[in-house]
Amino acid sequence: MKKTVKNILIVTSEFPPLPGGIGNHAYNLAKHLQLEGFQVTVLADQRAQDITQTQAFDKQQVFKIQRVPLTAVRAFMYLKRIQLLLKAIKITDVVIATGKFSLWSVALCNMFYKKASHAIIHGSEVNYKTWWLKQSINLSLQQFDRVVAVSNYTKSLVAHLKHPNITVIPNGFDELKNTALPLLEETALQGHPVLLTVGNVTERKGQLNVIRHLPKLIIEYPEVHYHCVGFNTNTEVFIKEAERLGVEKHVTFHGHVLHEQLSFYYTQADIFVMLSTPTASGDVEGFGIAILEANAFGVPAIGATGCGIEDAINHKQSGMLVSPTDTETFLVALKHIIKEKSAFSEGALAWAKQHEWTKVIKHYTKLIEAGR
Repeated sequence: MKKTVKNILIVTSEFPPLPGGIGNHAYNLAKHLQLEGFQVTVLADQRAQDITQTQAFDKQQVFKIQRVPLTAVRAFMYLKRIQLLLKAIKITDVVIATGKFSLWSVALCNMFYKKASHAIIHGSEVNYKTWWLKQSINLSLQQFDRVVAVSNYTKSLVAHLKHPNITVIPNGFDELKNTALPLLEETALQGHPVLLTVGNVTERKGQLNVIRHLPKLIIEYPEVHYHCVGFNTNTEVFIKEAERLGVEKHVTFHGHVLHEQLSFYYTQADIFVMLSTPTASGDVEGFGIAILEANAFGVPAIGATGCGIEDAINHKQSGMLVSPTDTETFLVALKHIIKEKSAFSEGALAWAKQHEWTKVIKHYTKLIEAGR
């Protein structure tokens, strides 16, 4: 069918080269829509003080990227974003907003230039506990023609809006190339089994839950080791808890690594773990793309119930879903996966295959072509 939509503007609050789930999603959405024949422009904030890496990244892309310059006074940055957005909307057919600042900005600009618009919601941005923030997001979402939730859990967070066009399109992933170098004994990840979490070291990502399970895990698996990869936001606090529990020798924090380096860790993990926990402020896990990345290497996962991870794991096939703070249930899941490792690895690979961006993008193109 001949496309009637040509120009797509994606407005996002996160974008590579710095990490982030929303940015990862926006990047792959832009890349694959461009490959589908659309003309894509991304409007994204400059997030790093040193713009050299960002400029190098932008030049490599097949779609156009326009950055909102980073300023010392944040208000000037917000005004510049609106100015650039109003200019870009004039010459586009469809606007896609992802991330809280983008939802606010596009909703505002829709008052001046009403174009076909889609809001993509991930989780935390629609789960604020502060009344005025929650209301501002609710009002913004009502200005969009369609709302796309990345999981059924995320959709449930906006069920009260009764928006006529809310659909679920699960997160996708682009398979990482296996760039892991031949392993030497001194560089290999230590432990048996090797447990791995990739993500910012925070309360939401759930690394602390895994650490608190370790005392009982060590009784069953004396050589178990938990490896954490991601920004060391709360690492010092978590190390103190590990020391208090006497399990510090079974935990290693590797810090942030480049996305293309993650294959080094995935190829050595026995089980990927993400026991995410909602925070008091409403920060929640909307899906968990890293789970799919691990699955693509044949690594099964143990993930938390009560969040978007329920859509990221095919329970008893690609991994197991457990209550994040229940040690006994976690241990049962761990034993089950280790016992049936071959079957779970096959299930993980099959599950990942279903979520490749080449398949997920078809849902977006169908939605876009459907018009308003």
